[in-house]
Amino acid sequence: MIQRYSREQITKIWQPENKYKIWLDIEIYAAEAMEKFKIIPKGIAKEIRKKAKINPDRIDQIEKRVKHDVIAFLTSITEKVGQKAKFLHQGMTSSDVLDTCFNIQLHQSGKIILKDLEDLLKILKTKSIKYKKTVCVGRSHGIHAEPVTFGLKLLTYYAEFKRNKKRMEQAINEISTCAISGAVGTFAHINPGIEQYVAKKLKFKIEPISTQVIPRDRHAYFFSVLAIIASSAERLATEIRHLQRTEVLEVEEFFSAGQKGSSAMPHKRNPVLSENITGLARLIRSYAYPALENVVLWHERDISHSSVERNIGPDATVTLDFVLTRLSRIIKNLIVYPKNMQKNLEKFNGLIFSQSVLLKLTQKGMTRELAYKVVQKNAMKTWSANESFFDNLNNDKQIKSKLSTEDLKKLFNMNSHLRYINTIYGRVFKS
Repeated sequence: MIQRYSREQITKIWQPENKYKIWLDIEIYAAEAMEKFKIIPKGIAKEIRKKAKINPDRIDQIEKRVKHDVIAFLTSITEKVGQKAKFLHQGMTSSDVLDTCFNIQLHQSGKIILKDLEDLLKILKTKSIKYKKTVCVGRSHGIHAEPVTFGLKLLTYYAEFKRNKKRMEQAINEISTCAISGAVGTFAHINPGIEQYVAKKLKFKIEPISTQVIPRDRHAYFFSVLAIIASSAERLATEIRHLQRTEVLEVEEFFSAGQKGSSAMPHKRNPVLSENITGLARLIRSYAYPALENVVLWHERDISHSSVERNIGPDATVTLDFVLTRLSRIIKNLIVYPKNMQKNLEKFNGLIFSQSVLLKLTQKGMTRELAYKVVQKNAMKTWSANESFFDNLNNDKQIKSKLSTEDLKKLFNMNSHLRYINTIYGRVFKS
């Protein structure tokens, strides 16, 4: 997580101040519950809330000596609160605080990412409707296939990110659990009602069984969803990069006044924002693997997952937030060139209608094998000699035996490729 690829709102979630504030809330909520169950004297939680001060520098200073972050935190609180702080952390273990806090931070970050997805969906919907009838060539294997529209291209991403939004909601729900169950998770020294109370205050669910840590399959799911979303972002970024190539130039990232594309070549206008997303997506995907590895812990608990999560928690969430907001900006300001789309569509002299001819020949009685052979022969001739596909077909005796000139003209019709666009849009927006 570096400042260049970070936004302040989500970065704050992972700052020590927020982490220690969450720790203090968990400890105080637990103290309130303990008062309810008459485990500690009345008024302790209120006094601690009033007197406790969070000082990250002091906590770091203590930790250097005691080599334990939660003990350092509790010691620093005791310095401000006094002897009554001894009633904190009764029957609890460090993981109760650390794991519940980590889940809260993931939840907070997930909510921001969810908002990013909602913003991107609005932009994709608007643009897909705007370019619904802007015809361009579809490509398979990077090669011209058949006509589509630029709106349809964007609509596929809208549908994909709609699924991603649902996945993100599920991932947030998956990690929104609280564990206050003590050493090895048996509640030997703490009432399960305390966990229920804290969970309710945090608006979280209780973890049904937590050994000593919250099971890491939950976190593996969360980080896997982040990786999927990053891959979707890269898929859209890669499409833009391809369409911006000089030989294609159907779309282009917005190039602001004063922006420079190259230190050596003043003419350059590079898709650097999309390329940037591609690189960052690789990072985000890489965080899913250690999250999956973290599922396998020894017995009731070890801390092999801890160092991993201190890195991937902030890095994955902050980076994905940056990626999604950048992607929204790219799509919102995208320059679209319909004339170039039309020019590219016509580049190979009608070859995009080859399937229409093939199918019509079979409907007129020709075997599929023969129809394919004669259409391909004329297609290859068109490709090699840069001739008119229509003229080549119209001059072929085998084809003319089945199709008249008028029949062929009807097959070279763009509208037949686009007749079900409303059906597709209706399906996507209805869902």
